[in-house]
Amino acid sequence: MTDAMNLHSFPPQDGSDAVASPQRGALVSQHEAIGHVIEIGGSGAAVEIAERRLIELAADPDPSIAMSGQVGSQIKIASGRRWLLANVRRLKVTDVEAGHITAEIDFLGEGDEDRQTGRLVNFKRGITSYPIPGSKVFPVSGEDLKQMFAADERAHIEIGTVYPTKDVRAALYVDSLLGKHFALLGSTGTGKSTAAALIMHRICDLSPEGHIVMVDPHGEYSAAFKGHGELFNVDNLAMPYWLMNFEEHTEVFVTSQGAERQRDMDILAKCLLQARGKNRAADGLSKLTVDSPIPYTLSDLTNAITHEMGLLNKATDTAPYMRLKTKIDELKSDPRYQFMFSGMLVADSMGAFIAKIFRLPAKGKPISIIDVSGVPSDIVSVVVAVLSRLVFDYAIWSRSEAQRPVLLVCEEAHRYIPSDKTSSGQAVRKILERIAKEGRKYGVSMGLITQRPSDLAEGVLSQCGTILAMRLNNDRDQAFVKSAMPEGSRGFLDVIPALRNRECIVCGEGVSIPIRVSFDDLERDRCPASSDPMFSLLWRQTGEEEAMVARVVKRWRAQGR
Repeated sequence: MTDAMNLHSFPPQDGSDAVASPQRGALVSQHEAIGHVIEIGGSGAAVEIAERRLIELAADPDPSIAMSGQVGSQIKIASGRRWLLANVRRLKVTDVEAGHITAEIDFLGEGDEDRQTGRLVNFKRGITSYPIPGSKVFPVSGEDLKQMFAADERAHIEIGTVYPTKDVRAALYVDSLLGKHFALLGSTGTGKSTAAALIMHRICDLSPEGHIVMVDPHGEYSAAFKGHGELFNVDNLAMPYWLMNFEEHTEVFVTSQGAERQRDMDILAKCLLQARGKNRAADGLSKLTVDSPIPYTLSDLTNAITHEMGLLNKATDTAPYMRLKTKIDELKSDPRYQFMFSGMLVADSMGAFIAKIFRLPAKGKPISIIDVSGVPSDIVSVVVAVLSRLVFDYAIWSRSEAQRPVLLVCEEAHRYIPSDKTSSGQAVRKILERIAKEGRKYGVSMGLITQRPSDLAEGVLSQCGTILAMRLNNDRDQAFVKSAMPEGSRGFLDVIPALRNRECIVCGEGVSIPIRVSFDDLERDRCPASSDPMFSLLWRQTGEEEAMVARVVKRWRAQGR
């Protein structure tokens, strides 16, 4: 060994040489050092590690010590009277014959040492002073990890265990998680839906009087929250069409493009204002606008369009009026749209609708699952836009009341907040972007769940204070997530492609320091209906195909499940 490495000077296994005089206050470690610091930077450092020590540690019964010094593991550095904890990001052999390995590390935090037990105590995120080159590096034990990841007195939920341990619990701080938004990311088949259900169940168990609205595009979460929340679909949602603002009206009613579209919008605005003004709820309102959520009948709207079409002072032909009238009549008569455009929804049910969707009061069922899988594809984005805007507008207009924060969870978020600004569904994109930027000021939290983070609108992911990243196979997605994370967390994100199913990296406000988590198993009755089909098993079964096809065709034609 070289003099620079000087492994013989490291404290022996029994720690006798590591114990310094009380006057100097040197730290004590129960294990021999594995290397020393050779270079210091702003957020990390370079460490030289002895290959011999890594091989020796690999046989240790403590999995944390056995992993120490390897990529994704933690190490601790003696710095004065404190321990500095760091994460290993990258390893590189610098001298094969001497067995020297250089490790790049990111600092996580610092803590003191309990003089009686030698354990790490008072761990805090971030560091107040840097080690000097030559400082000794030691392995981190399971007891150290327990102290690092131990949840404090803040409200928290436990979602799994910290890798590589089996008993160190991983906790998310609920107020920080929800107060600054969160995102759950992962490729298809990594256990993303089950992880989302687990987190929502833990939050519901902690806060049985909470207010959570979850948009479910595939109908998979109803099975997970049956008995624990209220389930809505096209059969019982009954969302009144008049809750739409003008922009949402145009996305549904206006079908033309270019210059004709603007002409159609002008006609719709004028007639919509007339229709809203005929309701008694509009009496006495000095600021009635096309965006005011005042009930109106579709027949009043079509009558206003017909009246405008018959006036002699118009400078245009009748085509724009007929386009609008035809579209409205089509929506009224199509049974697929009855959940929203039924004539039965003309009553002023705004208060009752908000109360049932936002769970006010929750009555022990704090989550609403909005299954939009049965909604016609051309108005799905409008339905999500209305629900999202109601959450935000309610928060704005209830600021003088007792605060009731609402969590809005969007599955398949890349559908509604796409990076493509020219696509349809701009109303939902605008409101979700606004919630991401301004929601926390008004008590609106947002949870984004997506398999394609790179397809999200720019800036939305960076507004999420906590990111739970499961395995991502796409290079663009990996780069996108890394760019949204703080500098000190990026070393953790390097292992994203190597994560196993139902594992994730958690970074940001919801955790004290970045952690790799193995999720808990979820009870069968709390799991979403998202399991993959077993082709090898199902393709060996047969029987009753004719009756099955007949039943499917019947439901298909009836447009009902």
